[in-house]
Amino acid sequence: MNPFDTHEIHNQVAPFGNVNLFRCDPALCEAVAREGQAIDAGASDGLAALGEMLGRSEILDLARQANRNSPQLHNFDRNGQRIDEIEFHPAWHALMKMLIEYGAHASPWDGREAGGQVLRAARYILFGQLENGSQCPVTMTYASVPALKQSPALAERWLPKILSREYDPRPLPMARKRGVLIGMGMTEKQGGSDVRSNTSFAEAVSAAEAERVFGEEGAQVYRIVGHKWFFSAPQCDAHLVLAQTEHGGSAGLSCFLLPRFLPDGSHNQIRVQRLKDKLGNRSNASSEVEFTGAYGWLLGKPGRGIPTILEMGSHTRLDCVLGSTGIMRAALAQAIHHARQRHAFGKPLAEQPLMRNVLADLALESEAATVFAMRLARCFDHADDPAETMLARILTPAGKYWICKRGPGFGAEAMEVLGGSGYVEDGPLARLYREFPVNSIWEGSGNVMCLDVLRAFSRSPDGAIALAAELGLAGAANTVYSGFCSVLLAELAGLANTGRAAADTASAAADALNKAADAEFGARLLAERIVLAVQAGLLLRHAPAYVSSAFVASRLAREPGGAYGRLPPETDCAAILARALQV
Repeated sequence: MNPFDTHEIHNQVAPFGNVNLFRCDPALCEAVAREGQAIDAGASDGLAALGEMLGRSEILDLARQANRNSPQLHNFDRNGQRIDEIEFHPAWHALMKMLIEYGAHASPWDGREAGGQVLRAARYILFGQLENGSQCPVTMTYASVPALKQSPALAERWLPKILSREYDPRPLPMARKRGVLIGMGMTEKQGGSDVRSNTSFAEAVSAAEAERVFGEEGAQVYRIVGHKWFFSAPQCDAHLVLAQTEHGGSAGLSCFLLPRFLPDGSHNQIRVQRLKDKLGNRSNASSEVEFTGAYGWLLGKPGRGIPTILEMGSHTRLDCVLGSTGIMRAALAQAIHHARQRHAFGKPLAEQPLMRNVLADLALESEAATVFAMRLARCFDHADDPAETMLARILTPAGKYWICKRGPGFGAEAMEVLGGSGYVEDGPLARLYREFPVNSIWEGSGNVMCLDVLRAFSRSPDGAIALAAELGLAGAANTVYSGFCSVLLAELAGLANTGRAAADTASAAADALNKAADAEFGARLLAERIVLAVQAGLLLRHAPAYVSSAFVASRLAREPGGAYGRLPPETDCAAILARALQV
C-alpha cells in the first residue's frame, strides 16, 4: 500500500447497468401478455430487445449527460436576426432519436400492430426508467393526434409527418421535414389551471391573407396576440394553443394549431422570452412566449377549444401515469441493486429485517402502479367499447392523481436506501427524485384531477357501473377487499345524483349544494380509494398471493399513509424482493 494512501476502498456498489429492463421485471412482462391479448410473440421479443438496449450502461448515462447539459436559448443570431433557437446537448438528440424510432409518439395510431396502446405503454414505462425530459415532446406529439383529427384537412397534411419514425430536429417548415413534433401551450400568467380566464385573443384573417400566407383556399386562419406562461418544448414544429375568439356575437375559447415556421421559411410570430429554470425535467426546454400576431389554423369548432384540447389531455394524463410508473421502477431497481451489494452490520442491507420491510413496501407500490397503468392502457385500446371508455374516463384522472402523488415520497425513500450516496448527483436517485413532481403538476394538478373524478360520477351512473364491474372480477374471497369495495361503491352511488337532480324547494337546493361541497372536500380521498381498489383487484387476480395479500393488508386493511416500511409481520418480504428485480 502506498504510504500516502489513507484507506482501501471496499464495500462499494457497482453502478446499476447492463440489465434487461424488461426481462428483469416480471410484473411488466405479465401485464403485457395479459392486457395485450392480441400481441404476438414478436412484439414481446421487441420489448425484450428494447429493454436490453435501454439497460446498457452507456445508454443509461445519456440521461445524466442530457440533464447536466441543459438546453440553451439563443434569441438572436450573430447578425441580430431573431431566431429563438434552442441548443441541446447531443445526448438529448440521441434520446429523442430512440424514442421516435421505437414509435413512442405514434405506434397506437399507425396501424402497424395490434394492442397498440398496451405495447406503447410498456415501451413508455421502459423509456421512463431512462430519461423523462425527452418524454415531454413525445407525449404531446402522441396526444395531439386525436385533437388534430377533429380538423380533417389539417390532419391530412400533418399526420404523415407526425407518424414518421424519423427524428428530424432541423428548424424548417413542416413541408421540408422528414418528421415533426407537436407541443402545447395553455397556461397564462393570470389563470394557471383556470384556462377560461385566458386573455390571448385570436382574430380571423381574410381569405386573401390566408391564401397569401399558407397558399390554402378556404382555410380557417387566425392571427393571435397574447402570451403563454408555460409553452412546452418550444423547439417543436407546431403547438396546440387556446385563445379567445368572437363567434356568434359572443367570446369563447378556441383551439389553434400554430406552426413554428411559415411555408416561406420565415418564423411565425412566436417570441420565446426565456426558458424556465425548473426543479427537474432539466433536459427538456419549457418556455414563456409572446404571440405578436402569430398565424394559426382553427382546430375544431369556434368556442369549443376546451373540448378540443381535452382530446389531447386524456392521453397526456395517461402518459403522466406511465411516466411516474417508469420512474418508480427505476428508483426501485437502484435501491434493491444497492441493498443487495452493500453490507452493514455484518450482512447485506437487503437481508436486514427493517430494510427488507422498506424495500418490499416499495416493490408493492411499484408493481401496483405497473398493473394499474397497463390496465388503463387497455381501456384506450378499446375506445369503441362504452364500458372501457367509461372506465378510462374515471381511472385516468384518478390514476394521475394517486400514482403521481405517490411518486415524490417513493423517490425520497429509495434515495434514503443509498444514504448520502443517493443524495449526491454522482448517481441517478437525486435526478429521479426531482422528476417525480412534474407529472403531478403538469396537465392538471391533483385537485383538478380529483374534481374531474367527481364530475364523471355526478354526470352519469355509468361510471359507478363500470367501476363495479371491474372490481367484481376479483370476486369476494378476500373479505377485506370485498368490504372495502362495498363501502366505496355505496359512496359512489350517492354521487350520481349530487347536484344533478332539480330541487323542488329552496331547502332541497341548499341540501344539494351542501352535499356537493362535502363531496368536493373529500375528493382526494375518494380518488385514492378508487385507485387502491383497482390495484388490489388486479393484484388479487393476477399477482402471486404473497404480493396481493401484502398489498391488501397494508393498503386496504389500514390507512396507507405514512412512510414506507410499515408492512405487517406476516409479509413474505423475501419472496416479494426476489420477484421485484430478477437479474
